[in-house]
Amino acid sequence: MPREVVFQYADPLDLVWLKTAERCGFRVERSGEVYASYDGKGTITLSSTEHMDADDCLAQMIFHELCHALVQGPEAIHWVDWGLSVEGLDALEEHATHRVQAALADRHGLRMFFGVTTDWRPYFDALPADPLEGESPETQLAKMAWERATSGPWAQPIEEALQATAAFQQVVQRFTDRHSLWRAGLR
Repeated sequence: MPREVVFQYADPLDLVWLKTAERCGFRVERSGEVYASYDGKGTITLSSTEHMDADDCLAQMIFHELCHALVQGPEAIHWVDWGLSVEGLDALEEHATHRVQAALADRHGLRMFFGVTTDWRPYFDALPADPLEGESPETQLAKMAWERATSGPWAQPIEEALQATAAFQQVVQRFTDRHSLWRAGLR
């Protein structure tokens, strides 16, 4: 007689960020067909684990997509891929997303943990200590996104998810080696 499975394991950090996406009004699906996509109808589709870079995690990808939505503004929830070009020609918006992502993560010492990957990583790594400093167009967009992120309807879910992530990092980093993403950013 087969054993009845009552409980299922899920990565705790995945659970935190999946619930955060839900609290912000989104569903997250996984697929080997895309790296990241948004359908303009509430579904964020992210790469399945086997197609992600070694320094990617579901939490980072969800956080990044939420930051895209914050940069593009409230109307972007109705636009496919937040209104961005599939060819990746929207460097201004991408750079603004990196800046707000870094600024939000910095409050919890998570900038390197939540660092962007792919070909955009050099820009992210070169951001100044205060990624919202300056008057460049991407910084101005990031500042508007910061306001949405810290005082808008997503402020509490995002802050709680960042706090939970920092708490996980505090515990897990003690059990990892120096190459683990959980140790990223630790001094």
